Order: sequence, then C-alpha cells, then structure tokens
Amino acid sequence: MQTLKIIIADDHPLFRGALRQALSDIARQPDIIEAGTFEAARRMAGDHPDADLLLLDLAMPGVSGFSGLMSLRAEFCSLPIVIVSASDDAATVRRALELGASGFISKSSGLDDIRTAIETVLNGGLWAPEGLAREAEEDPAVVELKERLRTLTPQQSRVLSMLAEGLLNKQIAYELGVSEATIKAHVSAILMKLNVDSRTQAVIKLGKVNMALVA
Repeated sequence: MQTLKIIIADDHPLFRGALRQALSDIARQPDIIEAGTFEAARRMAGDHPDADLLLLDLAMPGVSGFSGLMSLRAEFCSLPIVIVSASDDAATVRRALELGASGFISKSSGLDDIRTAIETVLNGGLWAPEGLAREAEEDPAVVELKERLRTLTPQQSRVLSMLAEGLLNKQIAYELGVSEATIKAHVSAILMKLNVDSRTQAVIKLGKVNMALVA
C-alpha cells in the first residue's frame, strides 16, 4: 500500500505538532511535510505533486485571507485542500468550501474530530463542522464575484493575491521571475474578468470575499 503524503501548512509549531499527532493514528501512516509560511506551502505542493492532502491555515504569513486558498486551488487543482482555522463561523466555513476547499477543521476541534475529518477527505468526502456550513443564503453579489474569481488562471490568482499584499508591478515581476510587461498584461486580464477599472477596485473586490475572515 502506497504511503500517504500530507502537507501541514501552519505558522504555529505547536498546532503543527497537534496535527501531526492526529495524523499519527490514522490507518495509513503518512509522510508529513511541514510549512510555516504560505510561500513554503506553495513550494512544498510544487515539490511534491504526489501529495494526498494539504492542511492549510487561513491566517498564514505572506497571504491575505482566502486569496491563498484561491491561488493554491487554481495552481494545484488535483490536490485536496482542507482549511484549518480558528475563525470557524458559518460564513467563513461556507466561503472556504465554495472556494474549493475539500473540508474545514476548526482549531478548537479535538484530536478525534480532526482525525475523522482528515480520513473523510482522504476517502473522497467533504468535511465541515456540523451545521455551520449550511446557515443563511449568501449575498448574490458575492456569489457572482466568486464565480468571476474562479475564471482567473493560476498565475492571475497569484498576481491578485500579491496586489492585495500591496506589491507593485515591478515587485511582483521580480517575485514571479517574469517581465513587468507580463504582469501588466495579467493585471489587465484580472480587471476585465472582475469587471473593474483599477487594481484598487480589484483588491476591494477580493476584500469582499475575505471579509468574513477574522485574521
């Protein structure tokens, strides 16, 4: 039987340890890879294309709110991602699932619940805290915005995330190893897909998706 490979992305070593403990008792002993920043998590996902699961904290250094989930979901479309967060209100849970997460684990969950959640997703299911993901219909404008965000390519999702961090085109080009002209083209495409006129408006739109999250 092939060994499981699971990436744990959380900036708190103690909580990574708790997740590692929960994983130690699942049926197939996993190979665990840890990342303490968003960029490290993205790099590990790229270095390990055979990973079975990514456990991702929403409040990671180097990323703003749900933009990290959207970026990874676009770039690694076949990798199941489970969000692990202390912000576990119904709107945050529902939004994470709608943006492509395969599950949501509250950081207040016990080890047994964490273990059950992980095994459920590894077996092809979805997991959310009971009842939390099904409350209240969402604003139609936000639903439309999320549909627009899903049309972004992986690179466009990364550029938008960097815009939200306040980086200039020149800085983004340096980080991604491409020309500034390429970044300008990506920004133009992002503005068209989000139906906005400026990068500031694009960041505001992204903020509307992130606003349910308390960092």
